[in-house]
Amino acid sequence: MNYHAYFNAGDRLIETCVIGTGGFGRSFLAQGLRVPLMRARVAVDVDAQTALQAMLAVGIAREDIRVCDNAEAAEKAWNEGAFIAAGEFEHVAGLPVDVVVEATGHPEAGARHARMAIEAGRHLALVSKEVDSVVGPGLAVMARSRGKVVTPVDGDQPSLLIGLVSWAETLGFEIIAAGKSSEYDFVFDAAAGTLTSNGRTVSAPEFGQYARLDGRDSSLVAEARSRAAAALPQRAVPDLCELSVVANAVGFAPDRPQLHAPIARIDEVPTILCETSEGGILSGPRRLEVFHCLRDPGGISFAGGVFVVVRCEDRPTWKMLEEKGHVVSRNGNAAMVYIPRHLLGLEAATSILAAGMNGVSTGGTEPSHHVDLVAVADVDLAAGTTLAMGGHHHSIEGVSSMMLPAGPLVPDAPAPFYLASNKRLSRPVRQGEPIRMADLEIPEDSELMKLRRLQDAHFFAEGRA
Repeated sequence: MNYHAYFNAGDRLIETCVIGTGGFGRSFLAQGLRVPLMRARVAVDVDAQTALQAMLAVGIAREDIRVCDNAEAAEKAWNEGAFIAAGEFEHVAGLPVDVVVEATGHPEAGARHARMAIEAGRHLALVSKEVDSVVGPGLAVMARSRGKVVTPVDGDQPSLLIGLVSWAETLGFEIIAAGKSSEYDFVFDAAAGTLTSNGRTVSAPEFGQYARLDGRDSSLVAEARSRAAAALPQRAVPDLCELSVVANAVGFAPDRPQLHAPIARIDEVPTILCETSEGGILSGPRRLEVFHCLRDPGGISFAGGVFVVVRCEDRPTWKMLEEKGHVVSRNGNAAMVYIPRHLLGLEAATSILAAGMNGVSTGGTEPSHHVDLVAVADVDLAAGTTLAMGGHHHSIEGVSSMMLPAGPLVPDAPAPFYLASNKRLSRPVRQGEPIRMADLEIPEDSELMKLRRLQDAHFFAEGRA
């Protein structure tokens, strides 16, 4: 596809407002200075000074920025062509931007911003997957009723994976598995007998005997690697969250609620992530999965990229492709096609332009709700415990997640992970049990809960009560 032909609006620039200037938002502002068809001159954060500092950090001159603490000041700055830094979305919600980019990662604030953007008649780029995993399908329905779209963004794995899946389906490939690598590789140093991931190194001398798959049973090697690497985390809520967003967009399902998450070398993926009848670990096709990229020190990383494993239905063609370096399973029946990158805000503009220029989302074509990312107690949790969400990965201490079939949030239903975040438990929850809706103290003014009720009313008959 020639992007210049797809994105052609003459001299009109797509105007944006980014809410949240952390890692993603900062990279979006930086690239916004370079994208020919888009401008990123409005930024919002917890306070205007934080937004200001992000703009200064990417090279915007101080004299070109206006710090605005009300709508009148923001309108004046807009008309003057200035960059705008604000501490409240309300101060800039009336500006005539085309796309609002919600990138706070905060479930409640993000939900409020998303609703306000849609009600203001803007397209919404929903970078905050914490919000998307709870109410993304409902927000898409809300936007569609107003002639707008909600889109994930290229640069994050969900949008890139949805694009790869739709590409494969357009070409008629049968997809066995689709997914991503985890954020951090597993680097095995055979000489030292250590495994390193996310800056942490552990002794794992027994891993050496499983460092290569060779001709052995995939499931046995995957299990042995997992045991040998037991000192390192092998499940991360963000991975499951991102695949939940993909599940609702494309209709694929996890093979198990907490995924297999095998530790695998790049060239092993189509051998391991295929059906058990083909020597793999999956119970059927159209499965979502994550793998931890296993490599030697200095080896090539998958870089948190995305992949599809497809059926090799024309063996001579795939044999030729294998000879050209494509990754084919050891029995020749499956192959992996992949994109080894996700560039955050640096490549988000393709989704922004698709929404603002063409009125198209790079997410699902039809709003659907197939799965929920739910919270599970990893330890006994006492009544009165606050499920505080924090850290880079927005995790909750003592709580993990799993992907379950979607349903209305009746009192006994497992609670969505990011709806449970920062809420108090009204009763104890035992280790291994899901945290249920009736276990939570949810304030009446919870924006996320209000939106979820609307979503349930749309997708589930039970929710209409």
